Amino acid sequence: MGTESRHDRQSTSVAQGMRALTDEDLLKRFLDGDEAGFVALMRRYKDPITNFAYRFLGNYDEAVDVAQETFVRLYRFGNTFVGDVKFSTWLYTIAANLSKSELKRYRRRNGVQLQDAFGRPGDDETSWDVPDTSYMPDESVDRDHISQAVQKALMSVTPTYREMVVLRDVQQLSYEEIADITKTELGTVKSRINRGRAQLQGLLRDLYTEIFPPQDKR
Repeated sequence: MGTESRHDRQSTSVAQGMRALTDEDLLKRFLDGDEAGFVALMRRYKDPITNFAYRFLGNYDEAVDVAQETFVRLYRFGNTFVGDVKFSTWLYTIAANLSKSELKRYRRRNGVQLQDAFGRPGDDETSWDVPDTSYMPDESVDRDHISQAVQKALMSVTPTYREMVVLRDVQQLSYEEIADITKTELGTVKSRINRGRAQLQGLLRDLYTEIFPPQDKR
C-alpha cells in the first residue's frame, strides 16, 4: 500500500510538472527523446482539435480521424516546427488543412453539388454545404435541441467563413492567430468572420420558430 501511494504521488507530481511546461518545452522534450512530452501535448490539444474539426465538418467520426492524423503529423514532423509562430498556431494549421481536405473528400464521395444562397453553382467562397450532423458529441449538451439547431445552422455557413467563425468564436483564437493559420490577410480574416457571423445570425433567425415553437394559448 505504501509503495502504491508513493508511486501515485510520483505520477501526480510528474503530470503536474508536465502541465506547467509550455507547448514549446513539451515539444523539445519529445524531440529530445522523451515520449512523455508528446503524450502531454496530445492530452492538452486532443479535445480542442477534435472540437474544431467537428464544428467545421459536422461529423464526429471524421473529426476524430482528423484529430488522430493531426497528432500523427506532429509525431512524424514535429522537428519541422521552427518557432516562427506559436506551437498551437502550427498545430491548428495542420488540423485546418486536414479538415478542408476531408471536406473535399466528403463532397467527392457524396457527389455534393454546392450552391450559393441563390441556388447557383458555388465555390468555397460562396457555397453552402450540409455534411452529416447526425452524430453529436458531448451528448449532455448536444442532445439538447437548441444546441443541435445551432450546429445545423453553423454547418450551413459558407465553409471559408465557417472555418474562421469556429476558430474565433468557438476556439477563442485571436485574429492574428487565425490569419497565420489560414494564411490570410488580417483585414480579410475580420471581414470573413463578420460575413460568417451574419450568415449564422440569419440562419438562427430562420430557426427561431423551430427552437421556440409558438405555444397554444387556451
